[in-house]
Amino acid sequence: MSLRRCYPELNFPEKEALRYLGYRSIPPTAELLAELEKVRAEIKRMMSPAVCYARVPVAKEDGEVVLSLVRTSSEGLKRNLHGCGEAVLFAATIGIGADRVLARYAHTDPLREAMAQAIGAAYAEELCDEFCRDLARECAPLYTRPRFSPGYGDFPLAAQREFFALLSPEREIGVTLNESLLMSPTKSVTAVVGLSETPCRPNARCADCERTDCAFRAADKD
Repeated sequence: MSLRRCYPELNFPEKEALRYLGYRSIPPTAELLAELEKVRAEIKRMMSPAVCYARVPVAKEDGEVVLSLVRTSSEGLKRNLHGCGEAVLFAATIGIGADRVLARYAHTDPLREAMAQAIGAAYAEELCDEFCRDLARECAPLYTRPRFSPGYGDFPLAAQREFFALLSPEREIGVTLNESLLMSPTKSVTAVVGLSETPCRPNARCADCERTDCAFRAADKD
């Protein structure tokens, strides 16, 4: 059985939204920032951020990592969870309201649609970060590892099915999974957070990812 937590007041990570829009080194104009704020305010009114989660033991059987109903041979997840005796599995969403804003702009304003996509993704990341900060405080003296999601590195997206069987996010936070393993609302995330007696190394998230061409790999250095 999973637990549920709501986050009605999320900070807006504007820098992250601008990254999603491609503004890493080029400063945005005042006009663009004004438009971004209008779309952000609209999404803020419509979204309903929430998380459901469960704390489970970490085991290894026949070369696989076993997290309750989730079993995987992912080498990336094994490295991420090395030394962890427990982990938290969670599903997070900013809600269906953001999808409604996206759908409206998809038919009327491509620029605002792109902004809404970036803002929604940034808010979803902030929701996950806020939840992980809560975990770090509540699980002390254990340390949290960087979150690791199905579809990330060699952790197969098919693990979504086991996440949903364990967490019941349909009932808890209104997130569904289709036959293609995509979630609705679209700005939703599932992930594993390891709990360890020792802190993880710096930049562990990037070190455990096989992608070397990612625009966000050096984000922590900005």
